Amino acid sequence: MMRNKFALPLLGLALILIFQACKENKKDKKAVITDGFTSGTLVFAADESFSPIVDEEEYVFRALYPDAKPAIKYLPESEVVNQLLNDKVRVAIISRELDTTETGILKRRALAPDVNKFAVDAVTIIVNQLSTDTLTSVKEIIGMLNGTVKTDKSIVFDNPNSSLVRYLKQLSGNKDFTQKNIYALKSNKEVIKYVSEHPNAIGITGFAWLNDPDTDYADAVAKVKIVGVKDDANKSAPGEYFKPSQTTLVQHTYPLSRSLYIVDCTGRKGLGAGFASFLASERGQRIILKSGLLPDSIPSREINITH
Repeated sequence: MMRNKFALPLLGLALILIFQACKENKKDKKAVITDGFTSGTLVFAADESFSPIVDEEEYVFRALYPDAKPAIKYLPESEVVNQLLNDKVRVAIISRELDTTETGILKRRALAPDVNKFAVDAVTIIVNQLSTDTLTSVKEIIGMLNGTVKTDKSIVFDNPNSSLVRYLKQLSGNKDFTQKNIYALKSNKEVIKYVSEHPNAIGITGFAWLNDPDTDYADAVAKVKIVGVKDDANKSAPGEYFKPSQTTLVQHTYPLSRSLYIVDCTGRKGLGAGFASFLASERGQRIILKSGLLPDSIPSREINITH
C-alpha cells in the first residue's frame, strides 16, 4: 500500500522534471549562436533609403568572406527602429543615432547598442530636365514644406515612414505635411520616375539613388537634374549655391545632409560586428567613396613611383 501511495506523486514529479528539461532544451536550441565575425547567418534590418550602398557593401563582403551570409531586410526607418527595440533584430542600419529613451530600452534588456557612423548622404532636390528651376534655398524649401511659400509645383518624396520624411519634418518643424501639393510615394525610385515625367514637380531624394542607377530607372535619372541649394545661415558662404558632392559634403557647404550608422546590439563579436568593421575598413570606405557618398574616413591613395 505504501508503494502505491507514493508511486503516483513520484511519477507526476518525474513527468514535471522531464517537461521542464525539454523546455530548457528548446531554449538552449533557440539560444544557439549561428554566426561568427566573418561567418554564419544573422538577420539585419536596414533603412530602405540606403539599399543601393548597403547592397554594394554586402556584395563585396560576401565575396571576401564566402562563409558569411548576412540576411538584410529593407524597411522604412521607423519600422527598422521598432524591430530593434522589440528584439526582432539586433543589428540595424539607419540615418540617425538612437535617442535617450531608445538607448535606455535597449540597455535595460542588456542589449547596449554599439553605434558606428560609416557614411554621409546628401538630401537632394531634383527637378525635370525641362524645368527652368536650377536654384533654391533652405529657407524656400522650409517655406514650401510649411505652406508659407506659395508654389504651384508638386513636391514628392518617398514613403511617409521613411528617414527622409523624418528629416524633412525636423528641418521644417512640422509634425505632418498637410498641403495638397505635397505627396508621399512609395520609394526613391518612384520619386525619380515621377519627376522625370512631370516638368512641374520637385522631388526630394537621397543622393545615393542618383549615382550609378540600376537599369530599371536609369532612364528616369537621365531626365532629371539636381538643384543647387543656398543656406543663408552659412557664415562662410551665405549667398552661394551648392550642389551635393563629396567636396561640398566634406566642406559642409552643401546644407542638406544626414549620416549613416550601423547599430549592433548583439553584445558580441559576431557577424554584426564583422560587417560594421568591414564598413569602417579601407575597403568598405572605398566602396562608399566610389558610390558618390562621403565616407566617414577618407581612404588613403597609394601612388607608385617608377624610375
